Amino acid sequence: MKTKTMMNTTIAQPRVAWRCSSTGPVTAAYELKVDAGEVRRDDAQVALAAKFDALHESLTSLPPVPTSTDDQTASRFTSSGPLSLARSLTSAQSFLRKKFNLWSFGPPPRGIYIHGPVGVGKSFLMDLFYSLVNVPDDDSGCNNDSHKQAKITKRRVHFHEFMLDVHHRIFAYKQEHPRGDAIPIIAQQLAQEAQLLCFDEFQVTDVADAMILKRLFLLLLDCNVVVVATSNRSPDTLYEGGINRSLFLPFIDMLKDTFDIISMEDSQKDYRLESRADGQSYFWSNKDMQGDNNINNNIQAQLEEIFGGTASTTEAESIPVHFGRTVQVARLNNQCAWFDFSELCYQPLGAADYISLCRRFPVIIMERVPQLDANHLNEARRFVTLIDACYESRTRLVLAAQVPLDELFVDFEAQVESSDGDEELIVNDKGGNSSSFATTMIRTKEGKYYEWSATGRIGVSLAQFSSANDLAFSFRRAASRLVEMGGKEWGRQ
Repeated sequence: MKTKTMMNTTIAQPRVAWRCSSTGPVTAAYELKVDAGEVRRDDAQVALAAKFDALHESLTSLPPVPTSTDDQTASRFTSSGPLSLARSLTSAQSFLRKKFNLWSFGPPPRGIYIHGPVGVGKSFLMDLFYSLVNVPDDDSGCNNDSHKQAKITKRRVHFHEFMLDVHHRIFAYKQEHPRGDAIPIIAQQLAQEAQLLCFDEFQVTDVADAMILKRLFLLLLDCNVVVVATSNRSPDTLYEGGINRSLFLPFIDMLKDTFDIISMEDSQKDYRLESRADGQSYFWSNKDMQGDNNINNNIQAQLEEIFGGTASTTEAESIPVHFGRTVQVARLNNQCAWFDFSELCYQPLGAADYISLCRRFPVIIMERVPQLDANHLNEARRFVTLIDACYESRTRLVLAAQVPLDELFVDFEAQVESSDGDEELIVNDKGGNSSSFATTMIRTKEGKYYEWSATGRIGVSLAQFSSANDLAFSFRRAASRLVEMGGKEWGRQ
């Protein structure tokens, strides 16, 4: 029997007949996949499934969905004078709990924060749990009322896409209420939309995001929203090295106090690598063989076949992105966009641009992908962000590179050195490292967009400093995901 990879993040909602006496729905669904040969039983995954069973059970105690936003709520948080952050937050918490009539309810079920290496099953188990929330169990043959669950509104989203959504909401709110406090309103909106929020790849690399999250999560918890998150970072290492990190530490304390922290750090098996990448999505020719026209012509012909087999070529297109921006596509057809590496990774693009491209095109081709070493930190960070966007949207990413996949990412060792008050980023080809996901853009008076350095470190951009802290994990994750994405069944059908 051919064993399938266990890391598909899009999981059909199964009907599970679990044992009423002891086995919860997530464990039962997991065991069915083990029995079917889809996954191999793993002790850490079994333990995590049991945690999700307990959370699934506790969701039955959630209070009703909050009422809609109104002008009175908005005006309540329009400042008439300077307020301290602590006073404003306390006022917002009290007002929202009173408005939603949540004083009579106890605290919501504890969320779950899962951290560990790539490919160990974090997202797989979270998605399995997510698929089982709200699944009717009338046909399960189980009469135990403890498994009966009211409909729960829910949302599963990649964390950088969530933060882009939050920034867009802040922007829209400020257009109408320039002096208003947007965070309580956004917390109310999010609570109305989803009682269960599941985040994949939770990470904080930007000082603006750090300050938003501290307030937003406290208000979400006060609205009885349950949060589940996966991350490569333990809570204590979130936003490590960031500017004004001391202001973010209360968020970490709150996270540890109100979430069950699950570590899978001891699980080193990357199950994605067991899949067979036979979908012809990664092509390469050695840099020293560039003169071999037969090899290059063969790769070019295969790319042309993938591109030409999707639809007829159309004119250049401007793809809309948040905040009125666009990303240009010069070579495209109805189903596929074709780029040079420099077009997407040498330009100041970020998650919003790549997400918009993935929403528009089921297939993206990128050629001339170089080996990503210490000379390509910013380009590597953008490339990893693109891979993440394609993975989350199940977009087929076809690559033509100069090296084999297992040599695409060169490990790094980086440190920040200080001298006479100035700090310099030192990067060597050694060790491991990763990259940040999000790109913070600022607009000049001339209308040009640039990446903003939020590290507060002289001569060190946000992209460089984040890369120095996180490149190891992101590179391992990106390589792992590219293997999975190379399968024949990968992509939107």
